[in-house]
Amino acid sequence: MWIAGTLAVLLGSLGLMVTAGQAQAIATAVPLGTADSFAVLGGQSVTNTGSTVVTGDLGVSPGTEITGFPPGTVNGATHSANAVALQAQTDLTAAYDDAASQAPDANIAGDIGGLTLPPGVYNASSSIGLTGTLTLDAEGDPNAVWVFQIGSTLTTATSSDILLINGAQPCNVFWQIGSSATIGTDTTFVGNILALTSITVNNGATIAGRALARNGSVTLDENVITRSVCGTDVTGEVTGEVTGEVTGVVTGEVTGEVTGVVTGEVTGEVTGQVTGETTTGGLIAGPTGGLIAGTTSAGTTGGLIAGPTGGLIAGTTSGGLTGAHTGAHTGGHSGGHTGGHSGGHSGGGHSGGGHSGGGHGKDHCKKPHEEGRPHDCKKEQDGHGGHDK
Repeated sequence: MWIAGTLAVLLGSLGLMVTAGQAQAIATAVPLGTADSFAVLGGQSVTNTGSTVVTGDLGVSPGTEITGFPPGTVNGATHSANAVALQAQTDLTAAYDDAASQAPDANIAGDIGGLTLPPGVYNASSSIGLTGTLTLDAEGDPNAVWVFQIGSTLTTATSSDILLINGAQPCNVFWQIGSSATIGTDTTFVGNILALTSITVNNGATIAGRALARNGSVTLDENVITRSVCGTDVTGEVTGEVTGEVTGVVTGEVTGEVTGVVTGEVTGEVTGQVTGETTTGGLIAGPTGGLIAGTTSAGTTGGLIAGPTGGLIAGTTSGGLTGAHTGAHTGGHSGGHTGGHSGGHSGGGHSGGGHSGGGHGKDHCKKPHEEGRPHDCKKEQDGHGGHDK
């Protein structure tokens, strides 16, 4: 009862003819039955001009005529006077009667453009117009329902629109129309039209809901009609997970291109460091078996990611010498293998190759002209063993 009183005050202040309705609770959603799958349903025909897009089923019964598809597009099934369309018409009649039988909260008349209406049942004994914007406010309730009972016709002006706010959904708006509905050019319309006779949707108009006519035709012209469904949303899901610890520092420039897709789970640990001069090799050895060896702008030959997906980063270098020290001499070397060491000295006047035994390649105390002859040089004091060749 308080709803009816509130609506009476609200609509009365806006200059509309309003009377308190019968005592009742709240508007209830109208069950559409099998007609729910239809975006467009006609009684005698469905005709279209231009590139209309219908998302949902399209049908006609008991008539058989469906024209204008193509060029129109139906993203759904098309039913012409078959059992599916016949049942949908039967269920549409039941839905129409359900909407008409709900006790009104307020009686309205004239043009409803410019109003902001809370949920409820609104009754008009004759025709209704819509010029400008009609706002439907759900007041935070996504299940809020509006039922409009219109005794004769519904006509919207050019570029009119219906705005839903605070959780209102198109699927919960119902227009029970005692005659015909005409949706004006470029109108943005919301809700399920349940018309006794016909529905005309003029050029450029859109409907988020349904255009369902019991006895007459549905006429379309370059429209977009999208069947509304309650409670749907998009909640995309991220399933990738990184559980390893990354401790490396990258300061070089990576110029490789990623052309693969890495979908595995990374659980390894990255401990390598890239400083722009050399790289110690960062490694991820998780369950995907992938490897990251990193690239820098000076001093490394590039890196790769090699996992089961075949993704690849082929890094490039822009300068530097692979494995070389830049000391006072050029005799340093990077030798050895896993378990060995990098031999060579940056301060000596020699060039030699390291090996895995921990010794030297050539004697460090020979004169240049004495290479290859035995001598009794003193042992080295640097911890390398200083043995004779």
